Amino acid sequence: MTATQPAPAPTTASWPPGLPRSLDYPRVPVGSILRAAVRRWGDRTAFIDHDVELTYTELGERAHAVAGWLADQGIGRGDVVAVHIPNCRQYPPLYYGIMLAGATFSPTNPLLPAADLAAQLTDAGATALITWDEVLPFVRGALEQTPVRTVIVTGEAHTLDFGARLELEDGDVDLADLLAGDTTDRHLDADLDVDSDLAHLAYTGGTTGVSKGVELLHRNVVTNVLQSACWTSVSLPELDEAGDVTLRQVLGEEEISTRLGEARIINLTPWFHAMGVIGYLSGMVMAGTTTVIHMRFDPVKYVEDMARHQVTAIGGAPPVFVALLQVPGFADHDWSGVRGVSSGAAPLPVTLIEKMQGLLPNALIGEGYGLTEVTMQATGNPSFRSGTRKPGTVGVPVFDTEISIRPLGGGDPLPTGERGEVCIRGPQVMRGYAHRPEATAEAIDAEGWFHTGDVGILDEDGYLSIVDRTKDMLLYKGYNVFPRELEEILFSVPGVAGAAVVGRPDEDAGELPVAYVVRKGDDDGAALTVESVLAAVNDKVTPYKRLRDVVFIDAIPVSAAGKVLKRELAAKEREKVAAG
Repeated sequence: MTATQPAPAPTTASWPPGLPRSLDYPRVPVGSILRAAVRRWGDRTAFIDHDVELTYTELGERAHAVAGWLADQGIGRGDVVAVHIPNCRQYPPLYYGIMLAGATFSPTNPLLPAADLAAQLTDAGATALITWDEVLPFVRGALEQTPVRTVIVTGEAHTLDFGARLELEDGDVDLADLLAGDTTDRHLDADLDVDSDLAHLAYTGGTTGVSKGVELLHRNVVTNVLQSACWTSVSLPELDEAGDVTLRQVLGEEEISTRLGEARIINLTPWFHAMGVIGYLSGMVMAGTTTVIHMRFDPVKYVEDMARHQVTAIGGAPPVFVALLQVPGFADHDWSGVRGVSSGAAPLPVTLIEKMQGLLPNALIGEGYGLTEVTMQATGNPSFRSGTRKPGTVGVPVFDTEISIRPLGGGDPLPTGERGEVCIRGPQVMRGYAHRPEATAEAIDAEGWFHTGDVGILDEDGYLSIVDRTKDMLLYKGYNVFPRELEEILFSVPGVAGAAVVGRPDEDAGELPVAYVVRKGDDDGAALTVESVLAAVNDKVTPYKRLRDVVFIDAIPVSAAGKVLKRELAAKEREKVAAG
């Protein structure tokens, strides 16, 4: 029981039976996760990309080859390797190769503008960059003022064949050279200090401002992978015969959705994002999952592969689920084999949960919550079948994690049911922001609480609801207006496929709530008008929260991680006002 989580009601089952509140986290580096998985899962398929498989055994061999090549180039402990590629079959061996070499993994969005890429590489102090052949000309111009000395290039050719050769200029390194190296485990990470050596230097999404480098130690990463994997699979950490970390499931078949080593999923959550690399890479490897990789989101292809590979679970951000439900024929499939749906990155509207539950009858649908600054996960809805999942909440704090709700301006914790800033304390909280001691001190207080900037409420059973981000909050004539409340109503309006609320600057009121709405491609969507949407929402809220305008748009802009880019919509409103 966390210090700030109230005792649940007798009818509420929030904690997995048989699991303690605190876990024993082995003091091992991240590479231990891979070693145990290779030993345990062997010839089971780990990843599939373009119908080409990668077994756990080969994943281990290729990762050790990458680690050995890096070490031979003098890249290891204390060196930062930036990975600037999309999800692909070669990504897992590269990630674990960096970890096994003792170097620091710094993921970068392959769609970053040149100036932003150069700034991130410089801030990270990256000396090596792994990039994609198609963007190489664009990347070259960004590298001149950075510390990068080694450029390793990969592309779709390697996805299909690890031995394929690329046409490169002198000085560039073909990834095939790394993947074809000696597969011996040289235990290059043996001397790492899990409490002080960085595993990840991960940059915040930058959807609301300048990205900052989040320092995550090996201890943070292993801890949060275990927190997440144990919570999801109802397991305990365990060391195998060689002393590497794995999982032991503790509940019977009637309570667990899928046994370890039997799950099949499709992943398109970017591995350069916290939810991707912790939950959908290391978490899946630890659990022996077979992961079908989708580099880009094609809803029709996704549904086809769901059926073809008989997936046992799906996961991602809410826009993914909205799109899947609109694929023609989705409702006609037998999805009884889908046992779990996991959502993160943004709030999942309650109406969407209800629609999905009707189409996926055996699936446990649950939201979790976390941030890059807490490695990935802080809370989750129960994943055991008899657990109480509360729609509209992101669940309860996971193992060894505390949640406290504080006044937005600072102060003592608020009583149950009151709205305030979500603060998190636990072993997965970052060491700090790289090179930014003032920002670190502002984010993590003297008692170890990380102040998220998100607005939430803890209910009487300890379940957390995320109301909004403080940076998204609007001020209308001095009143706080939280867009999430209005967006929940919008999602319940027939014909609305997507929605986001932002503020329009106003000299008298401060900000006017304005809704950007995506119509569904049906009769209800075609019938939507500005007036009908305004009426549907404004009849349900107090006067100061009422929408003042509706703008119809083809698609809500989202980041690669599925977060709505409200800054783009807010910029449109500022431009309108400036233009008169």
